[in-house]
Amino acid sequence: MSELTSNDRKLLAALKRNGRASVTTLAHQIGVSRATVQTSMERLTNSGTIQRFTVDVDASNSGELVRAVMTIEVQGNLTSSIVKTLKSMPQIISLHSTNGAWDLVAQIETSSLPEFDALLRRTREIPGILNSETSILLNVAQ
Repeated sequence: MSELTSNDRKLLAALKRNGRASVTTLAHQIGVSRATVQTSMERLTNSGTIQRFTVDVDASNSGELVRAVMTIEVQGNLTSSIVKTLKSMPQIISLHSTNGAWDLVAQIETSSLPEFDALLRRTREIPGILNSETSILLNVAQ
């Protein structure tokens, strides 16, 4: 992909604030035409810069939503296959490589504790995962 333009950056920032905003609203917010926004969104999606559109749910309105962070140590030569497997799990909402003692950090959201338990079990059974540590997120610090 070519380098992002100033308008691309503005569009991405606006989408991060509200991924459900209409093209007209986005155009108004960043000061360009609707056609420019549509063309940019199509280009950014086709290039893989925009990988998906999603919804962030307020945990206080989501019932039993279980949120956690899992740090993962992997066997080096299996990293690519492990990342592919983890990214295919819908409960893993983001996955990051990192430095230090852990190789990956996964952000997890499940609808219940039994679903959370099943995800932990499946994750630990992935060949090449040497160790993991999971912390349930209890409350947003104020």
